[in-house]
Amino acid sequence: MGKTIGFLEYKRVDEGNKKVEHRIKNYNEFTVPLEEKKLKEQGARCMDCGVPFCQSSSGCPIDNLIPEWNDLVYNNEWKEALQRLEKTNNFPEFTGRVCPAPCEGSCVLGLNNPAVTIKNIELAIVDKGFEEGWIKPRLVNTRIEKKVALVGSGPAGLAAADELNQIGYSVTVYERSDRIGGLLMYGIPNMKLGKDVVDRRVDLLRQEGVEFITNTDIGKDISTKDLKKSFDAVVFTTGATKARDLPAENRNAIGIYPAMEYLTSNTKSLLDNGYADKSKLSAKGKNVIVIGGGDTGTDCIGTSLTTGRKIWSPILKLMSQPSQRFRLSKPSPGQSGR
Repeated sequence: MGKTIGFLEYKRVDEGNKKVEHRIKNYNEFTVPLEEKKLKEQGARCMDCGVPFCQSSSGCPIDNLIPEWNDLVYNNEWKEALQRLEKTNNFPEFTGRVCPAPCEGSCVLGLNNPAVTIKNIELAIVDKGFEEGWIKPRLVNTRIEKKVALVGSGPAGLAAADELNQIGYSVTVYERSDRIGGLLMYGIPNMKLGKDVVDRRVDLLRQEGVEFITNTDIGKDISTKDLKKSFDAVVFTTGATKARDLPAENRNAIGIYPAMEYLTSNTKSLLDNGYADKSKLSAKGKNVIVIGGGDTGTDCIGTSLTTGRKIWSPILKLMSQPSQRFRLSKPSPGQSGR
């Protein structure tokens, strides 16, 4: 590593956040990136450890070459850092924003000090790549005489489309919704992943030769039999919108919705008309209970606070007390139950 004792000299510094009173008044991303000098110092904290668990299967599911691009950032070799990042990651601008960063949980430095800010550095590398114009369409010169259909345009579908297209296959992606992106578009709120970031990558894929077809539900609009006749191979990359339901008493009471239905409705309303139609599942003027404290739960909390700006009644406290039971009651006639 360029700074062998950097982890002793520099403390962990995370990117900042805009003030709460500011960020609940709009739907934009609210993080404040670190300045370049600070990012170089954070890269210097990487220890050159004997076994970099951060990039192993227990740390990074896609085996990002983390110590390498940490060192390159410290040495101001940003373009080469981007090249190393792109060797393993199709869309670092997505993962740098929404990945839960298990790499940091596996960081050896984290055994007795705060871990390296791997996620922040990853995002800084790819964002600089776009700012400097280093990321351009990679045009495919030679095509294989084979056609592949991909069903679903979420992160798995886009990654598969990218890989197959670069090999030389003719790739067509079918999406049942009106916009490309799947979970990236409708499942993750704008505050965590701006849709301009998603559209930017989709536009790149289009320029590289990938064809996208929206508003087409395979199995309804086009049968799988007909799809197989038209293509040499069909790849199914679907499933994120299928909810895991809760077998609770009165689950079917009015005003109880799966998270993805709620998030999709609100994001679509925002993208269609700037939330002018006030999504049918708007939290405005309502008290909201969110069951579940993971990423999806916090997405629902953030969306409720931004669109409703009133009260959030958390279930998280109840979740921390397993002995307590909580019962959903049916609303009285005339009540929405929300």
